[in-house]
Amino acid sequence: MTKTADIKPYLRLERYPTIWCAGCGNGQVVGAFLRAISTLDWDPKKVVVVSGIGCSSRASGYLNFNTMHTTHGRPLPFATGIKLANPELHVVVMAGDGDTTAIGGNHFIHAARRNIGITMIVFNNGTYGMTGGQCSPMTGHACKATTAPYGNLDTPFDICKLAEAAGATFVGRGITYAPVKLESLITEALKHKGFSVIDAVTQCPTYYGRLNKMGSPADMLTWQKEHVISLEKAASLPKHVIQDKIVTGVFVKDLRPEYTTLYRRLHEQCGEDDCHD
Repeated sequence: MTKTADIKPYLRLERYPTIWCAGCGNGQVVGAFLRAISTLDWDPKKVVVVSGIGCSSRASGYLNFNTMHTTHGRPLPFATGIKLANPELHVVVMAGDGDTTAIGGNHFIHAARRNIGITMIVFNNGTYGMTGGQCSPMTGHACKATTAPYGNLDTPFDICKLAEAAGATFVGRGITYAPVKLESLITEALKHKGFSVIDAVTQCPTYYGRLNKMGSPADMLTWQKEHVISLEKAASLPKHVIQDKIVTGVFVKDLRPEYTTLYRRLHEQCGEDDCHD
């Protein structure tokens, strides 16, 4: 792990400062990702970052890789096309919890089902931060949002369980309070051969924090610290004890044939002429 990595070469510094609010955790997630890239020593020309629409999806514009800033909920179809066209590229999707599990939910489950070699980093702040603090599928039950001023009635998704059930072969969760551990999880996900998902729990002080009276950005990070629990510890505790906790760690790490590898193998077996019949 490269704690003192020089990440400046991976940034488009001319586009700074960012649009992110003071205290937003998006920069912490991006920093963990860039330190992971530095640890792996990947050629930036071989890295593609694809994003959708939202606060976190603006990250692609600040990163000095091949990047695509696409449409709301659709980064995975674009990323799938890129990976199929050139399987040698390292394709990473950066998207918010709404982009991933609401309008993009169908793409998410099918990318996981295919086990295509893409890493998806979900910036999970439990709200639609860019468009006004509305509920997302990750807004906690009874938590407030601009579209739920009296409290959200819905039960949020568990992104990790959803990814596992859909077929993702690497699934992990980290928090911005523990950026070094988050970096380690992202490094593992990037190295994995198959569809990998990182649920990066992050803070939105401007909307989620303000509407739910969670205090300053530092207070929100303290809240993470007080509510986090490791997967290993959670496994020995009854369900009611951990129901309000953030369980972190690696939930899934399986080996299953990666989609573009199977696609290439099929093409070689059938022959170009036969495939066009």
